[in-house]
Amino acid sequence: MDEPIRFGQVPPVYPCNRSTYGRGATKRATLRNVGFTRWDPLRDLLALHEQLGLLVGADAPGWTPPVDLYETASEFVLTAELPGLARHQIELHAESHRIVIRGARSSGPPDKEVPCEQYHRVERGHGTFSRAFTLPEAIDIEHITADLKDGVLTVMLPKVTDPVVHHIEVS
Repeated sequence: MDEPIRFGQVPPVYPCNRSTYGRGATKRATLRNVGFTRWDPLRDLLALHEQLGLLVGADAPGWTPPVDLYETASEFVLTAELPGLARHQIELHAESHRIVIRGARSSGPPDKEVPCEQYHRVERGHGTFSRAFTLPEAIDIEHITADLKDGVLTVMLPKVTDPVVHHIEVS
């Protein structure tokens, strides 16, 4: 039998490792070589920033125009409030499951430059913006339409009606 543990003594440790039981077993713990990595708070912060960017859908700093995205039986419809922007100031990029809207709005009136010192209040968003949205279904990139009317951009994203299925032979 084992000796009773007295005050001040450390009890032996028996980890769940079969090599410590049976013939030739010792009453001491064995640890494998464990690789430790140094904690880098900046790396964790950058990873969190990237995850939040994916969650929110923001790719670039600046102002963020409000967007509505809804789905019908045959298409996705995206509407964005872009007051003060002309058609040439807006870029749309589409992939099979993703749509990106980018653009820029100047800070002052387009016809004259106003120095910063003359502003008393700035509430309108200005600068560059970028919004990216991942869609749950594939879209037909060739038939996307976009219309800008009264400062509201409406993008019609039709769904793919006949998904292409490729048969691959195993050789």
